[in-house]
Amino acid sequence: MPAYIEMPKLSDTMTEGTLVKWRKQKGDKVASGDILAEVETDKATMEMESFDDGVLTEIYVPEGQKVAIGQRIAMLLAPGESAPAAGAAAPAPKAKASPAPATGGAHAPAAAPAPAHAPAASSGNGGERAKASPLAKKIAAEKGIQLSTLTGSGPGGRIIQRDVLGAQTGATTPRAGVPAPAPAAVPAAPAGKGDEKIPLSGMRRAIAERLLASKTQIPHFYLSIEVDAGELMRIRSEINADSEKAGLPKLTVNDFILKAAITAAARNPKVNASFAGDSIIQYASINMAVAVAVDDGLVTPVIRDAQKKSLREISETVKDMATRARSKKLKPEEYQGGTLTVSNLGSYGIESFSAIINPPQALILSIGAIVKKPVVNAQNQIVVGQRMSIGLSADHRVVDGAIGAEYLAELRRLIENPALMLI
Repeated sequence: MPAYIEMPKLSDTMTEGTLVKWRKQKGDKVASGDILAEVETDKATMEMESFDDGVLTEIYVPEGQKVAIGQRIAMLLAPGESAPAAGAAAPAPKAKASPAPATGGAHAPAAAPAPAHAPAASSGNGGERAKASPLAKKIAAEKGIQLSTLTGSGPGGRIIQRDVLGAQTGATTPRAGVPAPAPAAVPAAPAGKGDEKIPLSGMRRAIAERLLASKTQIPHFYLSIEVDAGELMRIRSEINADSEKAGLPKLTVNDFILKAAITAAARNPKVNASFAGDSIIQYASINMAVAVAVDDGLVTPVIRDAQKKSLREISETVKDMATRARSKKLKPEEYQGGTLTVSNLGSYGIESFSAIINPPQALILSIGAIVKKPVVNAQNQIVVGQRMSIGLSADHRVVDGAIGAEYLAELRRLIENPALMLI
């Protein structure tokens, strides 16, 4: 029987992928584990490997084309097997493709393939069948939510995680009722002569959807402080002088900020949490996400178990992941599962800003540039100081103002006394 290969779901936010390159051509023999193609998701470029042996008989999708999850992209036949006659009923797809390690170790391991089948169906009330992702079904079962009462926002009306979580807060429209109209979008001015219409990439589309959901579904509130960065700059200069002599990479200001943000969260664990409808999940590990600008948008690589890492380990981890993020070579597990985020625009000359929360997290820090300005010291003298603005955006369902203020107070203490981070 033919083995139909479908576009797999290679990231948690992926709804379609771009088939960048076929690594096998029509007529090639394929063995299980062979790399079939390279696929660009909204976050990375990954390799797909075959789960079946056979001959690549048909390629349905040319290079450069976008493909929805679950859409057939190729067909394998056993040697000597004939393709089904035109118009014949096709058998249920059985072949899947999974992300596999790429040259240089930049892709996800084949041991954890992403689902590549058509959307799952799940029974609802009255025998109705509702298409739902495995994760959505699991959450719905845990929360006692009937899938048949939900409207799916995934491809083809598939019910996905956010639909089930939204049902707990009233954000999902019941299928049985009349869907509420979406807020009317203000149309863009029509393109004129000389204007360029740039199609949304998968990454830019995912950013647009997630941040719109964040600003419309999460009750943001904002706090800000200004900290004295003079001592941090002094210690950093001393450490980097020794590092240069020892042939070690220099530490950046952001390395110190990350270490301070992680340590402060360990001492104020209520900020390391997320809203789960009928509960708040407070995480035992701090998985710090770091915003990294890339050509097509933004990626947030995650430092896992960051509370266990030294300043030098944090620095090395961030440098490595930022480099691979910019070349779209991160593994999916390296940019998923963050519990709070730091976004630093100081190197761009931005003195202060308020960042948008990265759902489902409850807190994001926005770090501005270090600016020299006149300040009044403890002796009431006007001197040149080095000041840095830090903003906090928090989900008020999880973090109250007092909790946010306590977290910022500890963050200030660590930044202004950076030797405490080296203990």
